[in-house]
Amino acid sequence: MTSGISGAGVVITGGGGGIGRALARRFAAEGARLVVADLDEGKVTETAKEVGGTAIVGDVAGEAGVASLIEQAREALGEIDVFCANAGIAPRGGEESPEDVWARTWDVNVMAHVRAAKLLLPTWLERGRGHFIATVSAAGLLSSLGSAPYSVTKHGALAFAEYLSATYRHRGLTVQAVCPQGVRTAMLEGAGKAGDLLMGASAIEPEQVADALFTAIDEKRFLVLPHPEVAEYYTARATDTDRWLGGMNKLQRKIEQVLSEQE
Repeated sequence: MTSGISGAGVVITGGGGGIGRALARRFAAEGARLVVADLDEGKVTETAKEVGGTAIVGDVAGEAGVASLIEQAREALGEIDVFCANAGIAPRGGEESPEDVWARTWDVNVMAHVRAAKLLLPTWLERGRGHFIATVSAAGLLSSLGSAPYSVTKHGALAFAEYLSATYRHRGLTVQAVCPQGVRTAMLEGAGKAGDLLMGASAIEPEQVADALFTAIDEKRFLVLPHPEVAEYYTARATDTDRWLGGMNKLQRKIEQVLSEQE
């Protein structure tokens, strides 16, 4: 059992499936009390029933939605000890993506984290403990071909998690950033042939992401890398950026060739 999790009040956004559901199962197995939130009523209700938790249906990205989630979660749990900012979206497209797509991706992938932290931190800092877990993606450390909004916002999510840890760890705040590559979820399926080419061969199950998180919790590590090779890519990106960008561009050309052959 992981220390400090049994009996903890845990909130997981995007808990209807994929990584969110795997996290809910693992936290429940460790004895946590759960609130799971998602837009999909059927899926989140199913998850909550399975883990003996409370389901909250709604959009938890906007300011009002996040406030409602925190309020309802506190009513259900008494207090929130762990908040998993797991919900995310990955629309395809580049710089040409419409303004509303960029805005929505910022809301879900970054501002939902900021809004939750704004409401959680006063209580956490007052009592001297709290745990914020951000599902970021390796895209936040590296980049993501095929979706500029996803890549840019995941960099933002990582930057915010780093900010929280650097600013408040001496006041009892634990922050972790979960950064997997491909995970066999609906998001990967939605990435189509390009996503399969980029991540299909190395894709892991959501349960493996949960396992990696709990190992990192035990080891008190900020960065959670379910794909250990991401650390090597991250180092290469920092130490020889031009070579790394050249490799990414080579991969982009390969994707374009595969897609053109399928047309």
